[in-house]
Amino acid sequence: MLKQISIYAENKKGCFQDITGLLNSNGINILGSVTNDSAEYGIIRMVVSDPDKCLEVLNSSGYLCKATPVLAVECPDEVGALDKILKTLYAGNINVNYIYLSFNRDSGLPIMVMHTDDVAQVENILTNHGYNCM
Repeated sequence: MLKQISIYAENKKGCFQDITGLLNSNGINILGSVTNDSAEYGIIRMVVSDPDKCLEVLNSSGYLCKATPVLAVECPDEVGALDKILKTLYAGNINVNYIYLSFNRDSGLPIMVMHTDDVAQVENILTNHGYNCM
């Protein structure tokens, strides 16, 4: 199970670069990210190398952030792989709130980072179906 950092940021020129600059200058690597925007504010969701330090750095710089548990599941790089994962979760009556892509730096395989209401239950289901979860 991973911690995801959700950052509430103003939708203006340079804001995202300010965040990446803060992470860069503090040695924090972005392992996966997705951005959802609206007219004035957006939510940047990230899995990073040091989530606790990331929270500290961004909060002290005035960003509103929170940590949320997410699950990363290794996904074979083939047609239909994500569909199979989602069918497995559907059969277990699991709703996936959102999902985004990263990759396993060791194996080179895609990793789907997902948020659900019960991350531990989803990890159990997927592990029992032979998936590699992180």
